[in-house]
Amino acid sequence: MIKNLRRVALAAALLLAPLVTPTPAHAQHRQAETYTLPMATSVHLLPLAAEVRDGYQRTSFKHWNAGQNPADGCNTRAEVLLAEAVERPRVLPGCKLSGGRWWSYYDARWLTSASALDVDHMVPLAEAWDSGASQWTAERREAYANDLAVTPSLVAVSAASNRSKADQDPAQWLPPAVEVTCRYTAEWIATKLRWGLTADAAELEALTQQAEACPGTTVTYEPAP
Repeated sequence: MIKNLRRVALAAALLLAPLVTPTPAHAQHRQAETYTLPMATSVHLLPLAAEVRDGYQRTSFKHWNAGQNPADGCNTRAEVLLAEAVERPRVLPGCKLSGGRWWSYYDARWLTSASALDVDHMVPLAEAWDSGASQWTAERREAYANDLAVTPSLVAVSAASNRSKADQDPAQWLPPAVEVTCRYTAEWIATKLRWGLTADAAELEALTQQAEACPGTTVTYEPAP
């Protein structure tokens, strides 16, 4: 069933190709291309493959590094918190953040302390490893783990929701705030497409069901360099 759906979706994508024109976007000293597709089409662009976790270690993904601006003394985590703050915190020496206000969209909660937040990898490091990152260089894994070039890759959320998610894919976990399910699924697909990651059968089935439940949702992604 999944294979048949994929063939239909891929054929549709080819037919739509002249209408889905890459849109110029800008990220870190380069010009990239951004693609926007219906969720139902984008799901079936994900390669189907079994997951393999052999050899996984969290330390295989160097993080957090010095971020986009090494001179500011703030690492990737802090830069995400600063970028996503609804009310910007004060930046103290050593990039310690004081005050501020954040919206954790996974569980619809306001948070007022940086220590109450985790910066979540939309596709967890272990899931990325299982889905193809095991074959990458250490440098590419570091780039993945510190991807500040597009918004969905890293997201500031409550520590409780992030730890509830752990390394689970959408077949196993979805945000407790059900009203954001379509957004979350679209951002998951976008991250996998950005980095050329695969999906296993159960994950692909869950994503297909979510696409059917979110008919008006699109997926926007920019292939990683």
